Amino acid sequence: MSVFSRFFRKRQPMIEEKVEDFTELPIDVEPSEKMKVIIEKIEGLSDADRVIKKVRTGSIVIARIKELKEQNVDELKHCISKIKTSAAVFQGDLAGVGDEWLLITPSSVKINRDEAPAPAGTA
Repeated sequence: MSVFSRFFRKRQPMIEEKVEDFTELPIDVEPSEKMKVIIEKIEGLSDADRVIKKVRTGSIVIARIKELKEQNVDELKHCISKIKTSAAVFQGDLAGVGDEWLLITPSSVKINRDEAPAPAGTA
């Protein structure tokens, strides 16, 4: 064996590479139930019951309160109080959106109040 053959011969790998067989397991992903967003109009105390029922079934309700606010503020306060109490019982969430809308969510959805909206016209 010559001196050069020692330097230029093919090297054998020092560590044998281990090849493991992997079995791919199927993932059983059930289609998640889609959440409904419902637009309602609150014109009286009876409408508050309907809104509460829809939120308890898992829907998000956006309720228009403008007309009731213009007609009877006391009844509006009573409706909002009833909805707020019911939302607290089933751990839902309630927020006013402007002066005309209420957003009521079930327990699986929380309203993020941390971020203030950016002023109009700023980018």
